[in-house]
Amino acid sequence: MAKLGKRASAARAAFAGKDDISVDEAVALVKDNAKAKFDETVEISMNLGVDPRHADQMVRGVVSLPNGTGKDVRVAVFARGPKAEEAQAAGADIVGAEDLMEIVQSGKIDFDRCIATPDMMPIVGRLGKVLGPRNLMPNPKVGTVTMDVAQAVKDAKGGQVQFKVEKAGVIHAGIGKASFDKDKLKQNVMAFVDAVAKAKPAGSKGSYMKKIFLSSTMGPGVSINVDSATGNEPTA
Repeated sequence: MAKLGKRASAARAAFAGKDDISVDEAVALVKDNAKAKFDETVEISMNLGVDPRHADQMVRGVVSLPNGTGKDVRVAVFARGPKAEEAQAAGADIVGAEDLMEIVQSGKIDFDRCIATPDMMPIVGRLGKVLGPRNLMPNPKVGTVTMDVAQAVKDAKGGQVQFKVEKAGVIHAGIGKASFDKDKLKQNVMAFVDAVAKAKPAGSKGSYMKKIFLSSTMGPGVSINVDSATGNEPTA
């Protein structure tokens, strides 16, 4: 078994015995122990009581984090004519139609978010096997199939985060950077959890939010008390 370095050992020691703590404590713990040489991403993972193999238990949505993600998001837009010009003016990194389809088919995916106007979906639909597994397929439910491409680009660039439950009932996302101050990270955590709570599907039975964890890119994870994250803590 590989020996842990000093930084990893110190982080594990700091996290030892910490479990089911408040959002404030978790944010402080993760932030204070994110000591890599780069600005680590603070990540949230949620274990939900759903089985996404059933259509009525699928959880997906989008949330605009109040303090952004701290990440430079590259946006691709499938559009033609005036809509393509609108996308470019709004700051889209890549804009195209058949030419963009060919680029994606070649395996070059140099973007983090994909937006399309409705008339482009016959073209984009051919890319399902490429974009789908990367969670990049445009979808009207999360606002990435739209005629208002300018607003969609601005939202993507401004800290909007998409989420979709995976096979094991887990959702995870980056909700900020370790360099953010603690209040901003807490606000982002609360906003993300609230969005997932509001996306509870009709087919969900029993406990919906089972566990919530917070971590940084290179650090250990810590579990957050669900009531603390949902704002349901009992008052004194």
